[in-house]
Amino acid sequence: MLFTDRTDAGRQLAGALRHVQGEDPVVLGLPRGGVPVAFEVARALGAPLDVIVVRKLGVPYHRELGFGAIGEGGVRVISDNIVRLSRAGRDELASVERAEEAELARQAKRFRAERPRVPLEGRTVIIVDDGIATGATAAAACQVVRAQGAGRVVLAVPVAPPDAVEWLRAESDEVVCLSTPRAFRAVGEWYVDFSQTPDEEVASLLARASAHASAAAPVREVDVDAGGVRLAGNLTLPEGAGAVVMFAHGSGSSRHSPRNRFVATALNRAGLGTLLFDLLTSAEEADRANVFDIETLARRLADATRWLRGRGSLAIGYFGASTGAAAALRAAATSDMDIGAVVSRGGRPDLAGPSLGDVRAPTLLIVGGHDSLVLDLNRQAQRQLHCENRLEIVPGATHLFEEPGALDQVAELARDWFTSHLAAQSVAG
Repeated sequence: MLFTDRTDAGRQLAGALRHVQGEDPVVLGLPRGGVPVAFEVARALGAPLDVIVVRKLGVPYHRELGFGAIGEGGVRVISDNIVRLSRAGRDELASVERAEEAELARQAKRFRAERPRVPLEGRTVIIVDDGIATGATAAAACQVVRAQGAGRVVLAVPVAPPDAVEWLRAESDEVVCLSTPRAFRAVGEWYVDFSQTPDEEVASLLARASAHASAAAPVREVDVDAGGVRLAGNLTLPEGAGAVVMFAHGSGSSRHSPRNRFVATALNRAGLGTLLFDLLTSAEEADRANVFDIETLARRLADATRWLRGRGSLAIGYFGASTGAAAALRAAATSDMDIGAVVSRGGRPDLAGPSLGDVRAPTLLIVGGHDSLVLDLNRQAQRQLHCENRLEIVPGATHLFEEPGALDQVAELARDWFTSHLAAQSVAG
């Protein structure tokens, strides 16, 4: 496989990383050549972009042999075994580390200016380079981001030799590589244009990505009052938003669900506000029976809707997943709710029972084509709806829509449904 340039490589690599999109990832580019590739990946995935500055610590008089690596934030990863075998003195090793620390600080300031690092704690981190030769730097990067708190580490490159890829599988949770030619001599052989990436280009791309992220609507943490019960939530209101979509999930995962957050981001980009909150408290979620207590979930959602209405006159829609879909439909059937639209993702609308016949909000049911049991239940529920409704089947998708491109289709379907129906209600209001 031959790549035109790093931009082309990044766009192709992004296509192979779609399955990670639902994990709300952070993309880190290795300087210098990895950053243009990472820029395209981050843009395609809608993920934040940062640079991963690492410095390998080479054994004195044998610098190609690394005895460790350092990263920002004082992260040190040292191989005691190699230190012992090198027989290098403590002062010699300390001298190497001081020199690399100075270079690390210089690079970080040059590339990132005064912007803070993107937090990695608990996040899925995609480390991107323009290719791998020996893999030493990539391995060091994996170790450093792990030490910085990454929850999952994905190494993604356009091209690398097969043996390096196999070795790096042990250093990361997943390796995504588009091409692993056996006749591998250098990364540049696999690019038409492999011209050097200057520091200025790296800094410019990072600044552009940061400016785009800053322009996004801020997420505010709120305490939702649901009939006297305080529920933690995240409220996002893009400038000029005329409608808000409330996310309902049967478990307490709605606020943190990567799938819900992915869909919410797509809605925010379309100018819709979103409220992701937990219908159950942590203590309540521990009892699995509460997840299927549709009456309680629906009452909580209705109370939360009244709370939200008290904060402004915006059109409101519901996005429900799992048993949250049943709660959304039952709440929408309540006479004073005036809900503009409902979308169910892999939901259990059948659990809404007789309330289905009272729903007046236009309802979209989205089900994976391979989620046969839930698909049958959605078809049964659809026959009981008297409102405008549609059943959309995502081909090849299973219950969690984990297949490449499946969640993208969910987000697009939900976005189009809400923008058309909530916009009309917002104008009418």
